[in-house]
Amino acid sequence: MPENLHSSINQILEGKQLSISAITRELKEIGVNEHRLVMTGYLRALRDMKILDEVNIPPSKVYKMIDGKEDHPQADVYALIAREIKHFDQNVGLPLTVYVITSILDRPVFKEELLKMGFTSKNISDYLSRPGHMIRESRNENIREYISGITKIIIPPADPAYEADLMSSDIIKDANCLLVKMLRLSLDMSGLTPRTKRTTIADFG
Repeated sequence: MPENLHSSINQILEGKQLSISAITRELKEIGVNEHRLVMTGYLRALRDMKILDEVNIPPSKVYKMIDGKEDHPQADVYALIAREIKHFDQNVGLPLTVYVITSILDRPVFKEELLKMGFTSKNISDYLSRPGHMIRESRNENIREYISGITKIIIPPADPAYEADLMSSDIIKDANCLLVKMLRLSLDMSGLTPRTKRTTIADFG
């Protein structure tokens, strides 16, 4: 069982309540693959420790954070984008990611960073070979300075960097949605949103 399982569950349950199957599915999306029976026991243990609330919504049970028990570790921008970009059309995933990450970091994004967010070298080269692509390789004169200033990950000395180029209004609209979702996942929203809302079991997966 991964050491960060508890933190991963906290992140998934931030501001919502989910069934065991939905939690297991979302964990798998971020690379944590645990059997449903294992997750059942683990979630019930968290319930017994008063870390999670268990709510009976027939035919399932759903889990949510107990007020005041949230653990809010510093969010990793790469992990947040990698998780949320999957919900957008794959044809806009790369330019959307480049636009958002360069806006956040106020510099071009390096290939190594894009790989960390789930893209491959082939994804990048294939996209750049298409007509009308919306990103370009950066010719920023401060590229070497940016590389030396990045300490969170290792950027190869000759790593190419990319920046947005002629973003469409649809990409900008998607970027706003993505940034709002990332902000919600990064902040402590407890006490600011309704405790309950009208839901059906379909909302919980």
